Amino acid sequence: MSSGFSTAAPILLDGAVATELQRAGVPVHAPWWTTAALRTVKGREVLRSVHAAHLRAGAQVITANTFRCHGRALRPLGADPAALVRTAVGLARDACADTGIQALVAGSVAPVADCYRPDLVPPDAELRAEHGALAADLVRSGVDLVLVETMNTVREARIALAAVLDAGARGWVSFVCGPDGRLLSGERLRIAARTIERDGADTVLVNCTSPTDTTRCLAELRSGCAGRIGAYPNIEDRSGVDGHVDSHLPAELSPVDFANLLARWRAEFGPDVLGGCCGTSPDHLRAAAARLRMEVVA
Repeated sequence: MSSGFSTAAPILLDGAVATELQRAGVPVHAPWWTTAALRTVKGREVLRSVHAAHLRAGAQVITANTFRCHGRALRPLGADPAALVRTAVGLARDACADTGIQALVAGSVAPVADCYRPDLVPPDAELRAEHGALAADLVRSGVDLVLVETMNTVREARIALAAVLDAGARGWVSFVCGPDGRLLSGERLRIAARTIERDGADTVLVNCTSPTDTTRCLAELRSGCAGRIGAYPNIEDRSGVDGHVDSHLPAELSPVDFANLLARWRAEFGPDVLGGCCGTSPDHLRAAAARLRMEVVA
């Protein structure tokens, strides 16, 4: 019996930039986080090589390192958000040129405050100002789409998407979830997905969520959305780890296991976009790309 899903292979999103920065010895800690890599020659070289490695592994969308580029985070540090956005997008474009591989370049928009603290989401007026400025910088820098990611409340996701659409860009929106198919705010993913899709999201995804919880979330997305859905899970082995650590954490899934997981999701839920969040290496992507192509041929 046919699943009713498209027979084409899903779009393959890239892997974890922060993971690869840490693997290369580039610090990822407060207050700069991954944005620190944009400020040094070594950091920029590593970023460019990470993007290139993801492209060679099969990524069709690479995400510029703009995750921490809101003015609220950078202005107190004396940094120019627009300049760092231009640098980040330029490095992603350079990697495409280096490899000769054509891919979409996505700008990344994260929560203004904290990805895992829905209680810290600022008032609407501040959200509109911060997301509006970053969306405009991303569009001026020439991204192909904007990935509003790791959103933990519907309220902020809607405001961020509205800013992206107002700036004239295509918007994908991705939520971070916990158990039982709920956002970290406690809101039901199915309802959040339906709401954000009606607002104009091109694709609705879940990211930075464990493989087990992502499976539940894909069922919620499939039942809640009429259009495109996707996922890129967190596969770090965080055994014995509490909170952020500024060191490379190994993946809990091997490349083969990761590829098998994505193939199972593809068969069960028919996602249109797949990739990896924290812990996902180019080797994981390469295995997934090969497996997903094999599934289509079969």
